[in-house]
Amino acid sequence: MWTDNQRAERSDGARRRATIHDVARLAGVSRQTVSRAVNDKGEIDPGTKERVLEAARLLDYRPSRFARGLVQKGAVTAGLVIPDLRNPFFPEVAAGVLEAAEQRGWQVVVWDSRIDEAREREALDVLSHQADAVVGYFKDPDDVLTRHLGGVPLVLLERGPQQTRFAAVGIDAATGVERGLDHLFRAGHRRIGMLDGVHGPGPRRQAFLEQIRRLGLPVDEDWVVVCPEHSVAGGEAGMERLLAQRPDVTAVFGFNDLIAVGAMRTARRRGRSVPDDVAVLGFDGLSLGELVEPALTTLHIDKRQLGRLAVEQVARLRAGEEPLRGADAWVTPELVVRDSA
Repeated sequence: MWTDNQRAERSDGARRRATIHDVARLAGVSRQTVSRAVNDKGEIDPGTKERVLEAARLLDYRPSRFARGLVQKGAVTAGLVIPDLRNPFFPEVAAGVLEAAEQRGWQVVVWDSRIDEAREREALDVLSHQADAVVGYFKDPDDVLTRHLGGVPLVLLERGPQQTRFAAVGIDAATGVERGLDHLFRAGHRRIGMLDGVHGPGPRRQAFLEQIRRLGLPVDEDWVVVCPEHSVAGGEAGMERLLAQRPDVTAVFGFNDLIAVGAMRTARRRGRSVPDDVAVLGFDGLSLGELVEPALTTLHIDKRQLGRLAVEQVARLRAGEEPLRGADAWVTPELVVRDSA
């Protein structure tokens, strides 16, 4: 029998998705015999079937949806992996994907990974069998994603094109945060804190720190608090910590709008008026920001455009074209000034 070293490889040594031809070659049978064996159809010698299935296992062969007759010829299915459908940001991104896919006559399978890296990997394992391409949010590095992808095209959301070898659609956090902090600076704020939503140096925190330093304002670890979750409750808890560490703070930048709304709730509970005592700036541009009191000043992201660009990337990959790069693959936040800052 064969060894696990007998894998389908590209010329550069990287794994590629095995085809029915690879299985037939390794097992020494015809493509028709492979099809009968893996689909458990037709008369086939038990020994031959065992040899074919072992070859398929070694090559990690995954029959295409067309070979299994699951879709009509010409249909395209895209898998969409979203981290948290309870967060109103992500359904808007999904809406952009669904609208753009529908215009092309594609189907979309949506998977909620629930901010769980194991579920993200499971999504790739499943969707690589069910979809012609995958779009989504993933925390794992490229090499891990490759092992679970099975060779189908992948487009990463909110990961800058320079941060991955896969096709991607990113958010220009640096430009957005610069616009937001310049607005706070012009309003007279010199002690600005951040309520972050991620541990480690994410793009929004990096942009915040760089812009604060460019403005010549004080900043150290006490000015940045990581909230326990991306929610209003997370923003409330984070604001409690920030006010305890920096009671002199006059403005707060929230990782997203939900966290910013939580910050406003805590500020009022602690007897601080928004924006007179402390200004609050969000990031996302959710419709929720227009409904709270005071209305939230935010960095608005065209979330549907984010989804539409992702579908455009898939279409390019399927056509054998180069994916969008640079500014064409970015969505830049726009400052929307309301009453909170």
